[in-house]
Amino acid sequence: MSVVLIILSCLLWAGAFVAFPRRILLSPALSFCALLLLSFARIDGVPIVPVANSMTLSWLCITLVVMMVILLQNPAIRIQSRGTGYILFGAVAGMAAGLAVYTVSASTNLLYTMMLGGTAIGIILGLLIFSNTPAGRAIAPSTGHFWQYLLAKGFPALITVAQIGIALVILIATYRNPAL
Repeated sequence: MSVVLIILSCLLWAGAFVAFPRRILLSPALSFCALLLLSFARIDGVPIVPVANSMTLSWLCITLVVMMVILLQNPAIRIQSRGTGYILFGAVAGMAAGLAVYTVSASTNLLYTMMLGGTAIGIILGLLIFSNTPAGRAIAPSTGHFWQYLLAKGFPALITVAQIGIALVILIATYRNPAL
């Protein structure tokens, strides 16, 4: 059963990435469902990714808030898909860079912080790179639309990718120090 849950989680995270450009509202929800399913996977009765109930509830609330923010956005901005590939690539690259901290420090709190910070910085850099392309000139920082677009697309990307990062942080922390 655990293998099925892990495969479903991976498929849901893949669906979150596929849904992000066109159905941005579904992306954080699919990512949360993947994290939730992964928290149920067990080996010999022990959770593979021991996500605390308080963390699951917190991420549920964050996901609902992000979905409400997406619904309240201007429909013209919500349906835009320009630069979302750059934003997602930057988010994943930033998350990976933030997760590289596990080689430097044994602190799980530092690993969470660096993963989230790296994801946020990656999103900003991804949108900056996109704004320097011919298709992204309309949202360049000098136009005044940069921050509006960053918040409209970057915040859902942060929550979507951070939920993958949370599972990876817990995996790193659990299997680096099995006593946890």
